[in-house]
Amino acid sequence: MNNFTVIKTPIEGLVVIEPKVFTDTRGFFMESYNKESFCELGLSMEFVQDNHIKSRIGVLRGIHFQRKFSQGKLVRVIKGSVYDVAVDLRKDSQTFGQWYGIELSEKNNKMLYIPENFGHAFLTLEDDTELYFKTTNVYHPEFESGIIYYDEDLGIAWPEIEGEYVLSEKDKNLPTFRNVELD
Repeated sequence: MNNFTVIKTPIEGLVVIEPKVFTDTRGFFMESYNKESFCELGLSMEFVQDNHIKSRIGVLRGIHFQRKFSQGKLVRVIKGSVYDVAVDLRKDSQTFGQWYGIELSEKNNKMLYIPENFGHAFLTLEDDTELYFKTTNVYHPEFESGIIYYDEDLGIAWPEIEGEYVLSEKDKNLPTFRNVELD
């Protein structure tokens, strides 16, 4: 029995994963990852690192990627909610430069698998939101790069929130899609 459903997105390889959630009077149980079940669904990636992030409302992280040692990511929210965005940076892809966004939350339990060679960003929609993700490669800060979140060529439709977006100094100064080095 497989406890996951895979929903394809308009971008090849980028998928939403819905786990079965078993609820009773005690609470709930769900698998967030099962290598055998994922392989049955055609998701044979191997994860090597886990990351846990906590942010307040309005924090926007990204659009990040690694130029070398690209990371595939399995992203889920364990508390609160985010608007999660993946940007196809595969130069040979028919959807190069296209993006997909989805709300991930503790209530909907959805996960997003972002293949290697994608940019990733998220906007925190609630205070004390916790995001947890697995990666297919370890972090290499010397190859980290990014694209400014409001890039006109990408045209990402970020949700409106109360107040202003909160960005790191690094994220405020990222290049545009046209000017970013992908290799």
